[in-house]
Amino acid sequence: MRENAYAPHEDLVAPVRPRAELWRLVLGVLLVGGIVFTLNASVLMAFTRLGDGSLPAELMTGSSPGALLLLLGNFAFVTIGTVMAARLLQKRGLMAILGPPALVWRQFRRVSLALIALGALVLMLPPYDMGAPLTPNLSPGRWLALLPLSLAAILIQTSAEEILFRGFLQQSLAARFRSPVIWIGLPSALFALGHYSGNLPGSTALMITAWAGLFGILSADLTARSGTLGPAIALHFFNNAIALLVVALPDSLDGLALFTAPYDMSDAGLLQAWLAVDLALMVVAWLTARLVLRR
Repeated sequence: MRENAYAPHEDLVAPVRPRAELWRLVLGVLLVGGIVFTLNASVLMAFTRLGDGSLPAELMTGSSPGALLLLLGNFAFVTIGTVMAARLLQKRGLMAILGPPALVWRQFRRVSLALIALGALVLMLPPYDMGAPLTPNLSPGRWLALLPLSLAAILIQTSAEEILFRGFLQQSLAARFRSPVIWIGLPSALFALGHYSGNLPGSTALMITAWAGLFGILSADLTARSGTLGPAIALHFFNNAIALLVVALPDSLDGLALFTAPYDMSDAGLLQAWLAVDLALMVVAWLTARLVLRR
C-alpha cells in the first residue's frame, strides 16, 4: 500500500494534532457513551410512561415501521455526543470531522450513483431468488409512502456511525500514530465488536462480527483515500438501505422492508451462505467506490 494513497487523510487529521493526547480520545469516547446512554434512556423512559410501564416488544426488534424509524433516528444521539466530544476536547466541529461540505457532497453523490447502478446490475443477474420465494412485508404503496422517512432515518444512522468510527476515532488515532494498522485497525475492531451478538450461534455471530470488521476496514480505506467521510457514508448507506428497506431478515429490523428473506437468524447454514454473498457484494461496492474516486 503506497503511503501517498492516504495523503488526503491528512486534511482531516491535521486539526487534531495540536490536541492528540490519548486521554482526550479516551475521555471523548466516555463522553459519547454517556450522552448516548442518557438520551436513549430518556426516550425509553418516555415510552414506558406513555404506555403500560413496559416497552413494546417491537421497539426492541424494529419489527414495525414506527419502531424501526425510532431506533434509527436515535442514532442522532451518537452524532450529538461525538460532536460535543470533538468540540470540548479537540476544539473542532462537525465539518472538521466530515470534511469540506462541497467535497463531501460531491463524493457522496458520485459514489451513491455508482452504487445504485451496481445494485441495479446485480438485480438483473442470476440467481433470481434466495432459494425460496421472498415474503412480502409492507405493501408497495405503504413502502413508497414511508420511503422518504426511511431513507432519512438510514442516513442518520449510517452517518452517525461513520462520524464516530471513521471520524472521531480514526482521526484521533491517526493524529497520534503513523501506522494505518492502528488508526484503521482499532476503530474497525471496535466497530466489529459492536455487531457481535451472543444470542446467535457461535459461528454465525463470529461471521457477522468478521463481516463488520472488514466493512470497517474498507470504509476506513475510502475515508483515508478521499479525505472526507462522504464515500464511507455512501457505502454504508447503500449497504443498510438494501438490508433494511429491500430484503430484511424476519423479526429483525424488518419494519421498513418491502420483503423479508425466506430464512431467519436461526437458520445458520443459509444465513452464513448469504453472508458470504453479501461479503462479495460489499467488496465489489468498495472497488466501485474506489474507481469513482480516481476520476
